[in-house]
Amino acid sequence: MTATALEYCVLRIVPDIERGEFLNTGVIVVCRARRLLDCRLHLDRDRLQVLWPALDRETIDLIDAHLRMVDLICHGDPAAGPIAQLDWRERWHWLTSPASTIVQPGPVHTALTSQPETELDRLFSRYVQT
Repeated sequence: MTATALEYCVLRIVPDIERGEFLNTGVIVVCRARRLLDCRLHLDRDRLQVLWPALDRETIDLIDAHLRMVDLICHGDPAAGPIAQLDWRERWHWLTSPASTIVQPGPVHTALTSQPETELDRLFSRYVQT
């Protein structure tokens, strides 16, 4: 199999931007050659609580809802509204645009892989599950 270019972005939760701390919570990948846009997300509530001791239940629920919306937008689900109806390339750019919210995309990185579908699992394991 031939290697193809892949771009990825790690999503992170940033409780206090001035402290510079964050918790990786997901990975979004795009492979233009395969027209693939996909994500894996996980909210580790225990680790987040350690990083953000004053975190309340309402804020955790809002973060969880935000992550569910990212998944819906990534997969073009109409339940996510007009952004989810955009072309997959536009959704990728929208999902990876800098944000000043608690859930933020990190920088976009590139990689070469012969299996873009399984590369997402590897990236998720490396950056989120460790």
